[in-house]
Amino acid sequence: MYNRGVDERPVFMDDPDRELFVTLLLILNDADVISPCRQMLLNTTSSVVGGVHRLVNLIAFCLMNNHYHLVLQEVVEGGISKFMQRLGTAYTMYFNEKYDRSGSLFQGRFKSRYIEDEKYLMSVVDYTHINPVSHKKNGEQSFERRASDLQILDAYQWSSYGDYCGKGLHPGLLQREVLLDYLDMPRDYRAWLKEVHDFSEINHLMID
Repeated sequence: MYNRGVDERPVFMDDPDRELFVTLLLILNDADVISPCRQMLLNTTSSVVGGVHRLVNLIAFCLMNNHYHLVLQEVVEGGISKFMQRLGTAYTMYFNEKYDRSGSLFQGRFKSRYIEDEKYLMSVVDYTHINPVSHKKNGEQSFERRASDLQILDAYQWSSYGDYCGKGLHPGLLQREVLLDYLDMPRDYRAWLKEVHDFSEINHLMID
């Protein structure tokens, strides 16, 4: 799943914005929860406990200045659409209130690709995580695997990369265990990602 700011405008102005978005990923992923009101959004903290009856499994995520990426697995029928609609509405409501603006924040409905082949799943997760240091070459996304790039990823807290490396930055947010139904997870994710260099096989799944 992917969405960007309207006219490619920034949608995360500071770390409190990013923290609020991550919190929304947690609290809105519950079929029994009603979308929060403005006052609740402005006072929400990351201490909120996650949902019991999930709409989706959140496998990976990455927030950039003007867009975000999510890797989701639907749990209930229509769960992805409901979750994404809640997320976009709630965050736009928060953002417009905080920055005294009105109107759409995101560039229309979210974009998505269905991963039919399990062999691509880990590559999509990896691609999601390398966004802060990815490079475009001949129209294709690549990862240089430089030490400095890995250090940037190590320090970047607004993705699930750190959780895959065992840092536990976002407790209760991810359902990485569902990947075990489809593939063998690398024991040392940082070392695994350092070896990854070719994303050409998933070009048809890229939407940014």
